[in-house]
Formats: sequence, C-alpha cells, structure tokens
Amino acid sequence: MKRQSLAYLTKQMEQIRQMVASLQPQTTSDKHRFIEIDEACKITRKAKPTIYTLARKGLIPAYKRGKKLYFYEDELLQWIESGRKQVQSMSLQQQAAEIVHGAKRKPKGGYNF
Repeated sequence: MKRQSLAYLTKQMEQIRQMVASLQPQTTSDKHRFIEIDEACKITRKAKPTIYTLARKGLIPAYKRGKKLYFYEDELLQWIESGRKQVQSMSLQQQAAEIVHGAKRKPKGGYNF
C-alpha cells in the first residue's frame, strides 16, 4: 500500500513539475544568441562602416568587449522592425489631394518653340 501511494505521489509531482515548466516563459530562444559584425551586416543589409557608426552613436543595440562588437540577433531584428514605417489608410479624397499637391506646376512663362 505504501509503495503504491509513493508511486502515485511521485507521478503527481512529475505532472505538476511539467505543468509548471510549461507555464514558465521561454527565456532562451534560437534567435537570442551573440553574433559578430559580419552576421549583423547580413541581417541588417548594411555595410560594416555603417554598423560601426550606428553602434558608436548608440542607435543600434550593440555590445563591445575589448575591440570587438557583438550583437544579439533578436535585438537586431526588433531594431529593424521598430524602424518600419506605419502604413496609413487614406480615403480616395485624401489620395487625390496628395496627387494634386505633388503634381508639378507648368512654368509661368510657357515654352516658346
């Protein structure tokens, strides 16, 4: 009887442990890894000098260890996403007004051919 009770409690504890583990936020992801400048250039599609300038100005999430720059891949992707322009829906009247406003005007003097 004691052996069955112990086995039952052990099984229940394991199920509780699994439930708690599944509720925990996943802190490590495949994208949260250190990368070096070459890979950062590929991800951002920017040249090395541009990346160095952005890092020096603090405009891009970077980490410096000695003379080397490191990045987290997920932070770079988030940085790229945060720079995305917001698409605003415009009514037909607003679109027409934008077209008229952006149209080039004919010169006042006209053309003499």
